[in-house]
Amino acid sequence: MGSISKSNILVIGFGGIGTVAAYNLEAGGLATVTGVMRSNYDLVKERGFYIYSFDHGEIPSWRPTQISKTIPNASDGSVSAFDYIVVCTKNIPDIPPTVVDLIAPAVTPGHTAIVLLQNGVNIEKPVIAAFPQNVVLSGVSRMSSAEISPGRIFNQSHDILILGPFRNPNLEKKKELEVARHFCDLYNAAGKATGEYNEEVDFIRWRKLCYNASYNSLCAITGMDTSRLRLAEFPVHELLLPVIFEIKRIARALGVHLVPDQEDATLAGDAIDDYFRPSMQQDIEKDNFMELEVIVGEPVREAQRLGVPAPTLSLIYSLLKALQARTKMRKGLIDLPPMKKFEGAEEIMKKFQPKST
Repeated sequence: MGSISKSNILVIGFGGIGTVAAYNLEAGGLATVTGVMRSNYDLVKERGFYIYSFDHGEIPSWRPTQISKTIPNASDGSVSAFDYIVVCTKNIPDIPPTVVDLIAPAVTPGHTAIVLLQNGVNIEKPVIAAFPQNVVLSGVSRMSSAEISPGRIFNQSHDILILGPFRNPNLEKKKELEVARHFCDLYNAAGKATGEYNEEVDFIRWRKLCYNASYNSLCAITGMDTSRLRLAEFPVHELLLPVIFEIKRIARALGVHLVPDQEDATLAGDAIDDYFRPSMQQDIEKDNFMELEVIVGEPVREAQRLGVPAPTLSLIYSLLKALQARTKMRKGLIDLPPMKKFEGAEEIMKKFQPKST
C-alpha cells in the first residue's frame, strides 16, 4: 500500500486553543504541522508541550513535526507550499504586526487556504483584500483551554471547532465549500474532537460574540471569572444582559437573526462551578494586549453605522481601550513625560513612580 498524502499545515500561535488544535490535527494522521512559536520556542524544543486534554487525555511531552521561531517563506523554495495556514494568534489590529503582515511570507497565492481560528467579526475583510485568490475559512472554537504556565496546556472541555468559508467574491463558492469540508475532515480524523461544518459563518460568529462581548469583556474589566460574575447576581442584569441584547440588535440590523433565547444560552455558556477566566481576563492578568477591537470595537462601529443604540457596549469599549492604553504605557508604546520633581521629596516621590515592566 502507498503512503497517505498528508496535508501540509502551518499553525501560528500556540496558546491554549492553538496547541490543542495542532495536536488534534496531527493525531488524525492526515496532516503534518509546522508550528511557529516565539516566547516558548526554546522550552518546547527542549521538552515539548505538556497537555492535559479533555478529549485526548494526558500528553506529557508533544511538539509538532516541525517548529520555527519565524514565519517560513514559501516563495523562496526553502519549504513546500502550505495547504493550510491556521492562525490562532490574538487578533489585535491596533498592535503590529497585523494578521496580513504576519502570514504574508507563508501564503502561496491561489493555493494556501487561510483558517482564521480567532475571535471577532469582520476579521476576514483585510485578509481577503490582501489575498484575493485564496480561500479564507472561519474557525470558531467552543472549547475552554488555556496555557496555565509556559508550555503547559489545560483543556477542560470537549474540543468543538465550527468551520465554514468566509465568502470571497473572487472565487467560486463551490471551491470554498470543498476546502472547508476537507479541513473539517482533517479535524475529525482523530475521532476525538468535533469539527462541525457550518456555512452560516455570520450567524456563528455573532452568536459567539454574545459571549465574548459580555463575559470576556466584563471579566477583563472586573477581574472576576465567569462563575463569580454570575454569583454576584447584579452584574447579570445590569451588565451582561444589556450587552447581549445590544449585540442581538446589531446582528439583527445586519440580517443575522439569533435565536430568541440566545441570552439564556450565553449566560449558561460556562458551568457555574467552572470558574473559567476568559481570554481577555487572562491577557489583563499577564499584561498582554487584548482583542478588544474585533470583539467590541467592530460591533460598536457597526452599531454607529447602522444607527443602532448600544450604550452599554460603547461604555465597555471605552473602558477596554483605557485598559489597553495602560498596557501600551507599561510596554513603552506610549511616550510619557517624566514626573514632576519636588526638591527635597525625592524619597517620598519614589513611591508614586509608575512601576516598570
